[in-house]
Amino acid sequence: MKSAAPAQTKAKEKKKAETKEVLPEYVEETPKGEKKILKPLDDVFHKAYIPKVVESAWYDWWEKEGFFEPEFGPDGNVKPAGHFVIPIPPPNVTGALHCGHALATALQDVLIRWHRMKGFTTLYVPGCDHAGISTQSVIENILWRREKKTRHDLGRPRFLERTYEWKDE
Repeated sequence: MKSAAPAQTKAKEKKKAETKEVLPEYVEETPKGEKKILKPLDDVFHKAYIPKVVESAWYDWWEKEGFFEPEFGPDGNVKPAGHFVIPIPPPNVTGALHCGHALATALQDVLIRWHRMKGFTTLYVPGCDHAGISTQSVIENILWRREKKTRHDLGRPRFLERTYEWKDE
């Protein structure tokens, strides 16, 4: 009786391997900058979520439509409700993303959208460095603990070199 279980498992694995469908390379038919041409959900590319298929063409259309630019009043000035700006910090110096990044970005996105719906001129600015100060602090602490030196003892070029060594480590 016990020998039947491994045989059934192998048969199921073999069946799975046989049924795995290899799709042809996806080619987006939507002209650049135009609203995405949606396809029927029963075509081969929509049986499962394939990011390249689902997300293709949207970004170009969003840029063309100006969705990433703040909306000003008809006179070209900030709307009467005021303005609301959030800078998006880049990943930490190590480049390691964690769930705090996802949570913070989701909350920032919600706040921007909410203020836009309330009539504010909004702007979500990418690339504001928040990690530089904490990185500098970490390196200075390591430097003091190991060598009893400050960044001023090393000078800027050598301090930057040490910072990149730490990042690579």
